Amino acid sequence: MLDSVVASFLINRDFARLWSGQAISVVGDFVFDTTLTIWVAKELLAGSRWAPAAVSGLMLCTVLAIMVVGPVAGVFVDRWDRKRLMLGTEVLRGVLVGALTLVTLLPTGALPTGVWLALLYFVVFVVNAAGQFFNPARFATIGEIVPGEADRARAFGLGQATQSTAVIIGPPLAAPLLFSVGIQWALLLNAVSYAVSFLAIRGVRVKARPAAERAARQSWRAEFGAGLRMFATNRFLVALLGIAVIAQLGTGAINALDIFFLTDNLHAEPKLLGVMSMAIGVGSVVGALLSGRMVALVGARNVTWGGLFLGGLLFAVYARQTSFTPALIVAVAFMIPITALNTGLSPLLLQVTPPDYMGRMAAVFTPVNNAASMLSVVVAGSLASTTLRDFHASVAGVHVGRIDLIFTVSALLVTTAGVIGAFVLPPARREKPA
Repeated sequence: MLDSVVASFLINRDFARLWSGQAISVVGDFVFDTTLTIWVAKELLAGSRWAPAAVSGLMLCTVLAIMVVGPVAGVFVDRWDRKRLMLGTEVLRGVLVGALTLVTLLPTGALPTGVWLALLYFVVFVVNAAGQFFNPARFATIGEIVPGEADRARAFGLGQATQSTAVIIGPPLAAPLLFSVGIQWALLLNAVSYAVSFLAIRGVRVKARPAAERAARQSWRAEFGAGLRMFATNRFLVALLGIAVIAQLGTGAINALDIFFLTDNLHAEPKLLGVMSMAIGVGSVVGALLSGRMVALVGARNVTWGGLFLGGLLFAVYARQTSFTPALIVAVAFMIPITALNTGLSPLLLQVTPPDYMGRMAAVFTPVNNAASMLSVVVAGSLASTTLRDFHASVAGVHVGRIDLIFTVSALLVTTAGVIGAFVLPPARREKPA
């Protein structure tokens, strides 16, 4: 009975273990991130004009870890045993967050503010740097323990749904924990989540690489160069990266301007941003859970380009909304295909990347996509604050303002990525689920 439940929902026992560890750990991560943000803003630097800059520093540490450590980590993900690597990163993160938990038992005034911030920045950077090793190793491990395009799509869909659910429930947990029992318990929750993840991953059965194969490695620079050449000469990887970057250039505007869209275009209170974020999270969960079935029906290729195309069209509809409730419904709707395409993209990456290059593929794909997203945020915010600050126009009797104009152009980019994907993505390779 248990085997049939696992097979129908969690695919197989090994993936069930891997997923269960992620489910606990990712909630702990969101509680950790939100707790530190609130604690720095409302306790450590309460009333200080430097508080926003200090909170931005936490986010900058995360970005630096992705951009600096991500490309370096890819070589070692391909060189080392991936299961041991995942276990090692969970130990490192658990010990580090546990140590920070002990330090926060001290009164805030026991250390200078600069020392507190330096300590927090160090921990956030190292935790996220370890994630740059863990995430590609986990990605490659799913490719080993889950066969077949449809089942892989289900696996990545469950992962995406877990991530989206954590976005919904993690931050609301952080504030009550912080203000009712203190920062120590919120940090301890994250440290324990890494321990749970460690135990779950330890039970995953994955084929270890022969020691002789690992010993016959070249220098880091040579292996990294080989990874770059593999990526540059693989036209399907280049195509996948190209359409992903175009889509990121479009979707990043939401992160930068949704609060202004809420107040200026929807004429709603700022406090409703949380409700809008929750609606986006609900759409993400639904899209992720449906993605496996969609890939089984039409293939990962069609889900990817079709999700971009449909998501872009619905994003354009969202940009034209002028009241909160209809916008809320459209927000749920356009996140369903957007999340489904993210899930469909993963089996394609596994399909077209040689197994020994998974880490180096991620070392190129992830930082470039993050760079595109950051560029989109910066450009959208700059345009809304400078060139388009007082923009108003009327097109065929329809009013166009600064935020909806930027959103419409962003939607066009996402739709364009879908059209390009329809022509350049690799042909579907239909496989029966294992």
